[in-house]
Parts: sequence; structure tokens; C-alpha cells
Amino acid sequence: MPFFKKTIELLDAKQNLFLTGGAGTGKTTLTRKVIEHYEGEGKKVAKLASTGMAATLIGGQTLHSFLDLGIADSIEDLELKGKLEIKKKIKKLVASMDIIIIDEISMVSAPLFEMIRLRLLQSDFKGVLLTVGDFLQLPPVVRGYGEIYFAFESESWQRFEFETITLEINHRSDDRDFVKVLDKVRFGEVGDAEHYYLHHLIKPVGEDLSHYTYLYGKNHSASRHNQEQLAFIESDEHSFEAQLLKHNKQTTEKEVERFLSDARIEPLLKLKVGAPVLFTRNAWNYFNGERGRIVRLSEEVVYVEKSEGVVVKLERSSMAKTEWKERTVEGQKEMVEETRFSVYQFPIVLAFAITIHKSQGMSIEDLIIETTEIFAPSQFYVALSRATSPHRLILKQPTTNWCNLAFVNPKALSFVQSHSEG
Repeated sequence: MPFFKKTIELLDAKQNLFLTGGAGTGKTTLTRKVIEHYEGEGKKVAKLASTGMAATLIGGQTLHSFLDLGIADSIEDLELKGKLEIKKKIKKLVASMDIIIIDEISMVSAPLFEMIRLRLLQSDFKGVLLTVGDFLQLPPVVRGYGEIYFAFESESWQRFEFETITLEINHRSDDRDFVKVLDKVRFGEVGDAEHYYLHHLIKPVGEDLSHYTYLYGKNHSASRHNQEQLAFIESDEHSFEAQLLKHNKQTTEKEVERFLSDARIEPLLKLKVGAPVLFTRNAWNYFNGERGRIVRLSEEVVYVEKSEGVVVKLERSSMAKTEWKERTVEGQKEMVEETRFSVYQFPIVLAFAITIHKSQGMSIEDLIIETTEIFAPSQFYVALSRATSPHRLILKQPTTNWCNLAFVNPKALSFVQSHSEG
């Protein structure tokens, strides 16, 4: 993999990197390989993201918890809340890292990026920084209707002097026309040809909705649709509670609840034989977003039949919340990543519906997009890019023109265009 080799060479040379590319181009796969490589060499890797969900996808933690930012959203706010000075243990922790990875950088605001650089300066961080993401996907969350300021707008972004690596091949779909339209939607360029193409994806759904996954913009819509559709299946309902193992006695219930939500783990998974499910992890015999149907259930094992007839025997898999602690290793004090608690649950969710946000990183077949719930910039692109094929994709009739759905933030657009032109 030439991109992997290039990434490692640059990081080894202490060059800060910005790894980017559209949806499905393999940013997460490459990031995981980088993590594996450096951890395999015994290096200390901080795996961070601005949201809990993005952090759990790379087995890491949030920027706020790692850098001890509390609930501050700017340096001024940090000062107001009495957190401007760095704690000794945080300084030690940050300084001990060889590489800091920030995933989903598009969701990191400029004020947050300034706080990140402040903490790195306070810690005299000597390592290297790898930022990963696509500014034409999900933007930073802003309270109310305030102006969005992206990480690249901060003075700190310039100070890091990032070199950009752009991944361009879409591994999610091999339909050239569809990939072309996706690319146009990503840049908010919906002309007559794209309008015509998208319009042909409005198809009748039929009465049986169990073959499709509805993609909604809102949590309650997805939840309601899943419950309604599960009720139609006549077999017995089985409930599987997530099992918790605390390695640290100070673990709180609230902490576990937040982790379950972030990691897309159902606290109480309700299943029936015949129910369609989506896998929420990657493994050797299934992928994140792949569809199957429950064929057998017992206390400890769930059997899922995939579309080609292969039956997967599923046991509860574990997801762990980790934290960095100072420990004495071979007579020397050093930072060690330890497990705070582990959660065991089957890596599946009901496939009738899922939100655009929770579909992050998924490749989904037989998809229906509820276009009336698209409300944020680039959200339509994120939804559309979950599909593996236009032949297995249905768009619900929108209440507006396609060009109004495929809108992007102008600042993000000009940044990405200037960088893709080299």
C-alpha cells in the first residue's frame, strides 16, 4: 500500500500530516494500520476525536478528556473555568506521546484546535501530529445558530505546517457513474445531469420494508421505525443485556452509558428470529454495515445468515474504554494505556433504520434515504456515500430541489478545492 509507506515515512521524519479524501476512500483503514504499526513498535499513540462516537471507532478517547479541557469550547472559556494552567499529570501524559492522531478533524472547531495547540505547547510535546478527515463531511457542532469556524481557519493550523495526503479511490462502490455523481454532490455541484441521475433513484418501495435500511437524520425517527417493524415479526422477542466488566472500581454508571451510546452498543438488544440486522464492526467474516438476518437465538450465541447464505455464529464481542496511567515498568515510571472497563454485547443492531450520524464508517446495501430529514451541510453526501450501489439505493421524494439538499459550507469547499489542486 503506497499511501501507508508514504504516511509512515513522513511521520517518522516528524512531519505533521493531514490525511484526507472523500467517503469510502479508506481513511479509517489507513489510520488503523498506522496505529497498529506504531503500537507494534512500542510507541505511545494518542487516538483522539472531538466526539465520543468518532473516538470509539479508532479505539480512543475524546480530545476534551485526554487534554483535560472540561466543557470549555475556547481558550477564553478555559481561563474562565480555571483550567488554563495544565495539570502536572496531563503535561506528563501529553509529553510522553510519540504520535497524536485526531480523527474526524472536520468536526473540530477552530477554537478547539487552538486549545489543542495550547496543551501541546504547555506539555513541550516533541512528537508528531496526524489529523484525519474530510472537511466536506460533518462540520463542527455549534451551539444555536452561531457561525462555524473550522480547524483549518485557526492560526494553529498554519503553525503545524501539515503536509496533505489525499486518498482518491472509492472502495465502497465500483459503479463509475455513481461515484462520479457522489463526487459532484460532495462538492455541492448538482447540475442537470446530477439532477436527472438522482431523480431516477426515486423508486417505489412496496409494502415489505424489511429488506431495506432507512437512513434518517433524527434519532427518534430511526428508533420508532425499528420498533414498529420489529413488532410485525411474529416470532418471540429475546432481549440481550450488555455485560459490563469493571477493571477500575471508580467507573460510574454515567460513564458507561455515554460509552455505550458512543460505541453504538445497545444496552438492551431486542431481537427476533427473522429480524434483519446490520453488523457494527469489521471482522474476517463480516464488515461494518453488512446486512444479515437472525436465523437462531440462544442465551450466548446468535446465528446470522448473510445474503449469500453463509451463516455467521456470533458471540458477544468486547469493547473497552481505556485510559492512560503512570506505572512503574521494569523499575522506570512510564505512561501505560490501561482498560478502565469492558462491555460485552453482540456487534449488531436492527437493520430497519439507522441515523446518518450512527452510520459513520458503514457500507450499507439496500438503502432508503429519508431526504426530508437532511438539514446540515454535507449531510446528504454523507448519507448517499453509505450506499454500495445505486441499484440498491432508493431516495424518498424530497420537498426541495436536489441542489438545495446537496449544499456545502463555502469555507470548507474553498479549502478542499485549494488543497486538491495541490
